[in-house]
Amino acid sequence: MDTTTVVYAGFWKRVLAVILDGLIVGAAMSVLGFGGWPMHGPAVYGPKFYASFGASAGVVKIALGWLYYSLLESSKYQATLGKMALGIKVTDLSGARVDFARATGRYFGKILSGIILGIGFLMVAFTAKKQGLHDILAKTLVVNK
Repeated sequence: MDTTTVVYAGFWKRVLAVILDGLIVGAAMSVLGFGGWPMHGPAVYGPKFYASFGASAGVVKIALGWLYYSLLESSKYQATLGKMALGIKVTDLSGARVDFARATGRYFGKILSGIILGIGFLMVAFTAKKQGLHDILAKTLVVNK
């Protein structure tokens, strides 16, 4: 008989992990030169530069976030750096490591969780297994190690 008890990671622990991960991804964006707008205004670079810079930054941010979350959550650590710092990890419904495809689905499922006024994220506070909409769609759990 298995005596281990699964303890789901709570809402506030997950919020703190998201904040830590946001700082990490934001720092990486800054190092890559996409952390903010150029120092000089449109008079120097022109409005077309700003439009293309914004689009490029958006694409880089999506790609970097996708790779950061999906690669780390499907790795042997099963967690991003923020989740590791808080002692939580992502699993499938049976407690096994998720593959890259499922981690990718979970990442892009967060878009749906966000566009419905963040309700998909708030579900973590109210569901029995502390799952957000993106977790339910990807069939994942976030648990304490």
